[in-house]
Amino acid sequence: MIRYYLPVVLIVGSNALYHICSKEINQKLNPMLALMATYIVAFVVTFILYLLIGHPAKAELAEQIKLINWAPLALGLFVVGLEAGFIYLYRVGWDISIGSLVCNILLAIVLIGIGVLLYKEQISRQQLLGIVLCVAGLIFVNKK
Repeated sequence: MIRYYLPVVLIVGSNALYHICSKEINQKLNPMLALMATYIVAFVVTFILYLLIGHPAKAELAEQIKLINWAPLALGLFVVGLEAGFIYLYRVGWDISIGSLVCNILLAIVLIGIGVLLYKEQISRQQLLGIVLCVAGLIFVNKK
């Protein structure tokens, strides 16, 4: 059971700290330089984790590199957009309590559409009600 929820704890904890760090980046620092520093740290940490954890088959790094398809490369592109978006979101004045909420609710709605259209996922009536409540929530949290 702990293996099931551990990724959720990792995501929520990391995401909370991610938003705090994004909001705390010095306003005078160029956001792209901030992201370069971020990715240098990310590269070092992931490379160390790769060496420590390795691959279940103990494959060589060269063999693993051959397995890279378009997805991780595109992910790199979209991660830059995601992180730059949040840096700019906070720089233009969004509250940390609302900006992320609005983006994540909208993201969830987009992913529901993608899940239904591309992956043939089914949406129940209960889930549809939840979507309607999320949209209503967006309206309420954006009223001042």
